[in-house]
Amino acid sequence: MAREYNIARASSVCRACGKELTAGAEYVAALFDEGVSFRRDDFCQACWEQTPHEAAFSTWQGKVPPVEQVKKTFVDDEVLIDFFQRLADQAEQAKVNFRFVLALMLMRKKLLIYDASHADEAGLDIWTMHLRGDLTPLAVVHPELDEQQIAEVTSQLGSILERP
Repeated sequence: MAREYNIARASSVCRACGKELTAGAEYVAALFDEGVSFRRDDFCQACWEQTPHEAAFSTWQGKVPPVEQVKKTFVDDEVLIDFFQRLADQAEQAKVNFRFVLALMLMRKKLLIYDASHADEAGLDIWTMHLRGDLTPLAVVHPELDEQQIAEVTSQLGSILERP
């Protein structure tokens, strides 16, 4: 079974000042790598500009939608690609699984193109891929997840990337 991260959902509260992020407020979401897990913190724009954030694994900006608007689960394509690329050298199994599911999402959006696959020295199935418009080969480990495991990882990704 895929390893499950305990990742806090979007908080709707600024991590620095505690102010509620209300409809229309601009925010910055920051993802921090804590070894075997990720931590998400949300910041109002003013606090983000005053907060040291060099340790953030990934960040993205957004605007809190009106309450009546349907929730948009995932962030823009550039953030997904950045997250995918930052996970490239990660060996921890849960992060390999995250990267694989991100690859599937990017393939579905036609942003990542499958080229070939081969088994490496350890017998792992490695997919060679490239980003649309860039022929640089990217290696993606296929962790042989079943449909339930993919759904679990997708749900965990949704928890990380949803709006506050």
